[in-house]
Amino acid sequence: MYFEKLFIFMPTKTSYDKYIMGDFENREREEVYSKKVRAGKRTYFFDVKATRSNDYYVTITESKKRLEDGVFIKHKIFLYKEDFEKFADGLKDTIEYIKANQEVVEKRYEYSETQEVAKTADEDFSFEI
Repeated sequence: MYFEKLFIFMPTKTSYDKYIMGDFENREREEVYSKKVRAGKRTYFFDVKATRSNDYYVTITESKKRLEDGVFIKHKIFLYKEDFEKFADGLKDTIEYIKANQEVVEKRYEYSETQEVAKTADEDFSFEI
């Protein structure tokens, strides 16, 4: 019968994703430069990486630890050199708008094993006697 030799490949979702997208984690490029910024409850990573053709790009990663289970939640954006100027202009305009229209109160967070305590600059004072 004709159909006895017919082979049909039906990929699973995992094999299909690897076929279409490649093994993305293994495609990560070596870091050229990295800057870590701790800001309150969050940590930001600014990483410069190189493409195969040695063009640099930036990844910006926000990392925040969930207190209830200790898992780090990460959000990442990729910024390519052709977008640097427009991105910087948009970020600058946005920050200037916030500073002009709302007071920025910087909070420092202290972590303990049981709870998180926030202190504003007004609460951080001492008396000399």
